[in-house]
Amino acid sequence: MTAHEIIIRPIVSERSFDLMEENKYTFEVARDANKYQIKDAVEELFNVKVTSVNTINVKPKTKRVRYVAGKTRQWKKAIVTLAEGDSIEIYGNQA
Repeated sequence: MTAHEIIIRPIVSERSFDLMEENKYTFEVARDANKYQIKDAVEELFNVKVTSVNTINVKPKTKRVRYVAGKTRQWKKAIVTLAEGDSIEIYGNQA
């Protein structure tokens, strides 16, 4: 798998922005990627030093639209901690 196949997209939420102050960044990653592959992909794509990777398998939730019941998709989330002094500019120039 290439780095672009492993890192799917950054997660944008209030919690993820709060974690950025602690030098932790949140990404949606491929479900079959392990922590070592995620670390190598982030280091390759963003030219930073990764100190740790925490992964979470997000389980699907049951949702209903009128009379039809279904589930949301299952996906994997990774919280990547960077070394001191490193940062990732997700949105270019942030205020």
